[in-house]
Amino acid sequence: MSRVARLGAFIVATLAVLAAGVFIIGSKEYLFSSTYRLRAQFENVAGLANGADVQVGGVHSGTVTGIELPKKPGNKVTVIMELARSTHAIIKQDSVASIETEGMLGNQYVAISFGSAGQADVRDGEIIQSVPPLELGELLAKTNAILDSSQQAVLNTTLATAHLNSISAKIDSGQGTVGALVNDKQLYDNLEQTTTTLHDTMQQAQIGVTDFQENMEALKHNFFLSGYFKKRGYEDSSDLAANRVAELPQALPEKTFTYAARQLFDGRDSARMKDQKTLNEAGDFLAQTQFGVAVVVVSTGMDGDSQKDLVLTEARAMVIREYLVENFGFDDSQLKTLGMGKQAGANLEADWGSIQILIYPAGTEVPAGKPAPAVTSSTTGADRPVQVTAVATQKP
Repeated sequence: MSRVARLGAFIVATLAVLAAGVFIIGSKEYLFSSTYRLRAQFENVAGLANGADVQVGGVHSGTVTGIELPKKPGNKVTVIMELARSTHAIIKQDSVASIETEGMLGNQYVAISFGSAGQADVRDGEIIQSVPPLELGELLAKTNAILDSSQQAVLNTTLATAHLNSISAKIDSGQGTVGALVNDKQLYDNLEQTTTTLHDTMQQAQIGVTDFQENMEALKHNFFLSGYFKKRGYEDSSDLAANRVAELPQALPEKTFTYAARQLFDGRDSARMKDQKTLNEAGDFLAQTQFGVAVVVVSTGMDGDSQKDLVLTEARAMVIREYLVENFGFDDSQLKTLGMGKQAGANLEADWGSIQILIYPAGTEVPAGKPAPAVTSSTTGADRPVQVTAVATQKP
């Protein structure tokens, strides 16, 4: 072989090796970073594929590297995930994996929830808990059942209304009197039959409405429709009292974070947050500090309707608590809420109100059974303790 031919063969071989290296490195997303492996088992994987995204707290943190079919019927499909080592501090033994969809027709990915601060760390190769994926077919079938039930109830109500209109027309035209109605067997039988039909129809309509309410409650927590209900800032007014306390602890807080409502919310009368990252400093402190109890205290200025402002402050306290619980790892039973309604001195930033996150030392307990005290504006910095001076308006 000539010298030129040998040189050409060497160049071709070198290019082939480089090309193979590019493909190998391209298929290994975490080739040069520290990773660990977790597994999750599902009845079905709902279209999940190798290479799918793995998200922790909504952030891309890993990749699906394998999907193993069960060895025999009755067992589950195993999903193998490669995760960045940085997630090891927030994924715990009680973390849960679920298969989600990006939009209505988007790709499937695996979402892993934060674990609790007191739980043990997961080990490399360990199987974590999982929840079954939502199947679109089941959702559509349930929606069709709701529509069928509602249509039948409307039809029955229409028929009953027609019967009642007929009877009303006879009364309006002066055909007979109350005595004639009582003594005329034919009229009595017709009225009794109509009353029975109306009773049966109302029972059927009530069943249809109950089914509709139950299914709408399920749809509220569905991935595709949850955004609609959250446009108000919160889903259900009954949630406002879930973590509410009657009053603040008697101890002085070891740390206080103070915010103007205008920083966090998108309107004077809104409980929908616009700049949640402002709360991250408080969230980091809660996640990294051993504390006894923390209370989100929200108040408004003196303008506006008292009852509406009380509900508004409770809603704002609730959505702030939900953001901190969902994005920072700590015991959520230690974080409480207190909506104060109108408070003198709380008219920060054009009377939008103010928010304080009061963090009390370990061993502090929250008293119960007394009216909720108001918080004045005597705090002058993020680390000054709150002063309790008045009693807030309570719900009737």
